[in-house]
Amino acid sequence: MHDVEISRAVEILRPARRVLAFTGAGVSAESGVATFRGAGGLWEGRSIEEVASPEGFRADPIKVWRFYEERRRNVARARPNPAHTVLATWQDRFERYTLATQNVDGLHQAAGSRDVLELHGSLWRVRCVSCGTERDDLLVPLPQLPPLCAVCGAMERIAVVWFGEFLPPDVMAAAQAAAETCDVLVVVGTSAVVYPAAGLVGIAAEAGAKVIEVNPEASALAHLADVTLRAPAGEVLPLLDAGLREG
Repeated sequence: MHDVEISRAVEILRPARRVLAFTGAGVSAESGVATFRGAGGLWEGRSIEEVASPEGFRADPIKVWRFYEERRRNVARARPNPAHTVLATWQDRFERYTLATQNVDGLHQAAGSRDVLELHGSLWRVRCVSCGTERDDLLVPLPQLPPLCAVCGAMERIAVVWFGEFLPPDVMAAAQAAAETCDVLVVVGTSAVVYPAAGLVGIAAEAGAKVIEVNPEASALAHLADVTLRAPAGEVLPLLDAGLREG
């Protein structure tokens, strides 16, 4: 990463009125949250079907809940990093600003971001498998596994999107609308291989938005980027923000 690339990204962002930030696991990894892939990842030694699918939950809800309790403990120890902080401050910088994330850890909200579009749900919400009632639950650990719905008494599950399930239609629609109308899309810390969320990059580029990619490694959609910044988001975003403040 060179100063010229930072300057180019700042010049793209400075006149923007409508900005969409789209974040992935890389942002949370800088706060110590385990990712799914790679050595030490959440899938290591586990079958996706067993712990992150409706079928796995029906077969063994306790196993699935223990997996997510482990994740909740890990996330509860994490704190927002400088990337989360900058993305939160940008909501007051641009005329129209949308933050859409594939992350389920709530660190964007912990940094002060409002109205975050959680494309894949949240570790801090549970949903009844029978009546569909959702509620926030920040207790770690939960007093019982599985938790039971106060409305109908059925089991509750974690309110994240599992494999084989659809993304929340209202959340995805809002993210797509932001992608179609943004001046600039800032893609941060995502491999851009998980669809349909990754499709937001193509939607924005096709609609004429400038695309800035912030990631230590090139994503699957790096060819759509106007500027690529190959460094951790916690280092890059404060530099971009400082450049904007100087303008």
